[in-house]
Amino acid sequence: MEVPVRNRLNKLLQDNRKASARRFDVLAKDGTDEAEVFLYDAIVSNEEEAAWWGGVAPESFVKALREIDASTIHLRINSPGGSVFAARAMEQALRDHKAKIIVHIDGLAASAATFIALAGDEIVMGKGALFMIHKAWTGMWGNADDLRAEADLLDKIDGTLADTYAERTGADTKRIADWMSAETWFTADEAVEHGFADRVAETEAKAKAWNLSAYANAPKPEPEPPQTPAPAANVEPDPTAAPNPTPYATDEHRARQAQRMRLVAQI
Repeated sequence: MEVPVRNRLNKLLQDNRKASARRFDVLAKDGTDEAEVFLYDAIVSNEEEAAWWGGVAPESFVKALREIDASTIHLRINSPGGSVFAARAMEQALRDHKAKIIVHIDGLAASAATFIALAGDEIVMGKGALFMIHKAWTGMWGNADDLRAEADLLDKIDGTLADTYAERTGADTKRIADWMSAETWFTADEAVEHGFADRVAETEAKAKAWNLSAYANAPKPEPEPPQTPAPAANVEPDPTAAPNPTPYATDEHRARQAQRMRLVAQI
């Protein structure tokens, strides 16, 4: 039995605990002074959470980043988001690195993954990729004073995020705050238009493969295409077979039949 998760961040992590898209790798690019980092995962607070939920913790990310001795790092992101403070630590490590950071949003940069992306010197969105910003979440217990203090902290976090987005895009912080409040999903072209990315890649974005039901406005998954029935075999009709009494049966027809049967049963 699955226990309902009321903390939306925990729901996001639980929903994606077994996601097949997960990947965190650091690769040297052969014959070049460049490296590739694949951040295809959620972002969690620490290694204990990573062991339980999956995801990338800042300890692993920062350690791997510091071991890269390359002039250019291509950071490839496909992430549904996660912990704000963990992502801030990862963002700062990118800003501190001596290499040029080129960020490629291969499928999704949502929530906490967006300000990691903004640490790049250049940000490239794949065709079909999405970029989403929203207000910070939390989950806690306590009395009214505790809850008010937590709300004040969330307001401060949202303010710092709006400042980061505004610094990169040049947009007014009020407009940024409105986008965050509305949980806004930007296409690749919209992200470039509003300054969250520098250009759209020539290649299509890779599969997102995340369960995003924790978010209010996430795009709905595309429905599976209807299956085309196989053509019937060319079989001659059996003249001895009984005819189908209701070859044209509809729901209304079935309902009338059921009503007649109930009346008969009452006689």
